[in-house]
Amino acid sequence: MFRFPGVIILGLAASACMTDTGVRSETPSGVVQAMLSAADGSARGTAQFRQAADGIRVHVEATGLNPGVHGIHVHTTGQCAAPDFATAGPHWNPTGRQHGRENPQGAHHGDLPNITIGADGRGTLDFTLPAAELEGLFDPDGAAIVVHANADDGRTDPSGNSGGRIACGVVVRG
Repeated sequence: MFRFPGVIILGLAASACMTDTGVRSETPSGVVQAMLSAADGSARGTAQFRQAADGIRVHVEATGLNPGVHGIHVHTTGQCAAPDFATAGPHWNPTGRQHGRENPQGAHHGDLPNITIGADGRGTLDFTLPAAELEGLFDPDGAAIVVHANADDGRTDPSGNSGGRIACGVVVRG
């Protein structure tokens, strides 16, 4: 009887990627995430980040927020201490630019478009942070994503007049 260890190992590796129905698992590789929480610790949604050729793709699903338009940004420090999430630091700005997608001196990597929250308290956002590198989120003090109380005006440095920080999530691997 012949044995083919390479084939057996390859078969085991392939089966690890399959569900019990034989369908490939939808868990994406290379995705990092943040669980958004309010100051009282209640869940406020999730954010996922993955590297793409043109930058970092960001997908946010927010829940339990007040209806309206809210600024949302990536911040420099992976800490979300209540009550005001000031521990998340300023916006992620490794290129030394000013704030805002409409600012002639901006935008920095932490600038995301506003997220619109519906009457049901939910909203989604999909955006690419151009030319940003996912590994940059994992410097020694990490990174966080923060939802603000008001809309970001897109140009005022340093935070677009987006108001207080109402939800925060530390970016973590897998």
